[in-house]
Amino acid sequence: MERQINMEAANFTAVNTSIENRELDGKTVLRVVKKEKIEEPDENTYAKVKDLSFHNGIVEVNMLSRLLPDAPAHARGFIGIAYRANETDSEFESFYVRPTNGRDCTDPVRRSHGCQYFSYPGYTFSYFREFHITEYEAPVNIGLGEWIALKAVIEDDRAEFYLNHEKEPVLVVDHMKHGIGSRGSVGIFVDIGTEAFIADMKVTCLD
Repeated sequence: MERQINMEAANFTAVNTSIENRELDGKTVLRVVKKEKIEEPDENTYAKVKDLSFHNGIVEVNMLSRLLPDAPAHARGFIGIAYRANETDSEFESFYVRPTNGRDCTDPVRRSHGCQYFSYPGYTFSYFREFHITEYEAPVNIGLGEWIALKAVIEDDRAEFYLNHEKEPVLVVDHMKHGIGSRGSVGIFVDIGTEAFIADMKVTCLD
């Protein structure tokens, strides 16, 4: 079943975020910003599609991020997706990009942290960094303030993530932390200092 998601804010539930519709580049888009009181990174901060149950399938999003005027120095323009998010928002999987760590970044360490998979709760980027687990991050050829096409292909406990219609995935996760059986909605993930805009979103459920 293929579902083109209407970008009207009323079709989303704001989870620790604020959401609204804006006009950008001639389109009505969804704007998502993380609530200020949520200070920790890799938390349940997303706009979740209402009335959707997703297990295996494909998530496609056309997204753009900017830094807010008061963004802290460690802000990276974090934007991406949450998927298999349960009803209480206490468990989900996620993939996001850090556009400031993309093609214009001259720091090789930061460039290696261009995108991120994490699993909530517990398996955050800081957990992976603490234990020197590197397979959940990769470089990206993107930039801040530009439209980015994200495609996620989810099958059981495997995920492949593609950017800008490239033939090869930018990141492959062979064993997602919540395993094979989890199911839930899909959302737009955003983190600190980021103004996220979503122009298009399509979810294909394969089971």
